[in-house]
Amino acid sequence: MTKPYLCPSCKTNRSRFNVIKQVATPVKMDPQTGTIIDEFTNDNLDPFHVVYKGPENKVQCGSCGLVEDENSFIKFAEHNQR
Repeated sequence: MTKPYLCPSCKTNRSRFNVIKQVATPVKMDPQTGTIIDEFTNDNLDPFHVVYKGPENKVQCGSCGLVEDENSFIKFAEHNQR
C-alpha cells in the first residue's frame, strides 16, 4: 500500500479509497442447513480443503464504488502517471 492508486473505472480518483483486508477462515458447513460444523486453521485443514491463496487486500474506489484487487489500482496508476 505504499504505491499510488488510480481507479481503473472512473479514471479520476487518486485519493479516496477503502482498503478491504481479507481474512479467510476455513470452515466445514452442513450442506442442508448451512450451519458451521467445524472451523480449521491452515495447520489442521481437512485433506480435501484447499488453502486460500487469494489477495490479502481488495480496494474499493471511494468515488465510483468499484472493488478490485489492489494490483489493478496500482498498475493503472503506473500506466497513467501525470
